[in-house]
Amino acid sequence: MLEFRPLNSLTVYLDRLIQGRLWLKVIIGLVLGAGVGVLLNPSSGLISEDVSLRIADWLDLPGQIFMRLVQMIMIPLIFTSILTGIVSNTSENLKSFGLKLLLYFIFTTAVAIIIGLAVTLILKPGKYIFELGGFPTSGESQVVSTEPSTVMENIPNAISNLIPNNPLESILTGEMLGVVIFTVIIGVAITQLKQDTAHPIIRFSEAIQKVCMIVVSWAMILIPYAVFGLIAALLSRTGIEIFLALGFYIMVVLIGLVLLMAFYLLMVWTITKQSPWSFLKAIKEPQLLAFSTASSAAVMPLSMKTADEKLGVSSRISDFVIPIGATVNMDGTALFQCVTTLFMAQAYGIELTVLNILLVTVTVVAASIGTPAIPGGGVIVLASVLQTVGIPIEGLIVIIGIDRILGMFRAAVNITGDLAASVIFNKFFSSDK
Repeated sequence: MLEFRPLNSLTVYLDRLIQGRLWLKVIIGLVLGAGVGVLLNPSSGLISEDVSLRIADWLDLPGQIFMRLVQMIMIPLIFTSILTGIVSNTSENLKSFGLKLLLYFIFTTAVAIIIGLAVTLILKPGKYIFELGGFPTSGESQVVSTEPSTVMENIPNAISNLIPNNPLESILTGEMLGVVIFTVIIGVAITQLKQDTAHPIIRFSEAIQKVCMIVVSWAMILIPYAVFGLIAALLSRTGIEIFLALGFYIMVVLIGLVLLMAFYLLMVWTITKQSPWSFLKAIKEPQLLAFSTASSAAVMPLSMKTADEKLGVSSRISDFVIPIGATVNMDGTALFQCVTTLFMAQAYGIELTVLNILLVTVTVVAASIGTPAIPGGGVIVLASVLQTVGIPIEGLIVIIGIDRILGMFRAAVNITGDLAASVIFNKFFSSDK
């Protein structure tokens, strides 16, 4: 059978960082960055706004370098990691595993959306903004057709568009869903080749993985400084009044994310009998890194290493589940998009019908799958969700001001979902571990 070396054998470059208590350095960076950011905020009266903005640009530098290094190698790492999982499984296992993984991701996304709908409809955070005058609007009607026939007509096009007609364009534009689907098709095709024909492809892919892990190790050295700078720059630019005005909305989103996290822990405990506390303890490093960078994609190599070495997941499972999960399993983002859509409808005084809510649900499922796993990705895609049900998008300007904070929590929840999926699928598909 065609074989890759497990990715955890290529992550030796991360060992020294992890043994050096990277998670503790991240926490120290968060705390110090928050303190410096508050002091540098013009509202503190210590420095002028112009000086504050200039300092913030320099504080951002380590974080921007880190994110660009990670984004630079993310597509080749995802490409080779998915190939690993496909080539390492037999055709029959792949059919069963791939289909069940897809259904699992759809199921957890649906649960996330249901939680988001429930907390928003019960707590109604948008009504307070509406009572204060609502969000800004251009006064132009944004309403689009929500007739079932229109929705149904778009479904065939949406399905056909999932397959990229130009994979190179998907790679150049960073369209991760297209890259994943292209990789899955290529990986399945490789399994049909004779071993001597496929061998050079496998060795080349393994070399690309190793190069990517070396680059990741370089990026990881910057993490404590990047976290410090990103948090300090964020709080120096963001007025405290924004958090106070939208505090209830933020609380509703966080309540939803906590409930979603509890759902993951319940699934892990029920299916694998693993203690939720031990699971959380094992994954604290990728969670903290995802929280500090607001990017689940940036944590992917560390997540695979954690799954293999601390959760006991077969590398054949983790090397397949986590790269795909980091791209399409955006449950925290789906919950955020659902809560924000209903919140903004309430803030504008728009009554959504049952059909509108159903349309939001379907759109959020599709949008969350295609959401880039980078800071701000959720807000970028959210505009299309809002326009689907005729909600003005001008209010997104307010949401952008606090998105970085919410994005940090979303990323931590997203990475927890990917690791939970790895543990759960390892329970049923690790017979050849």
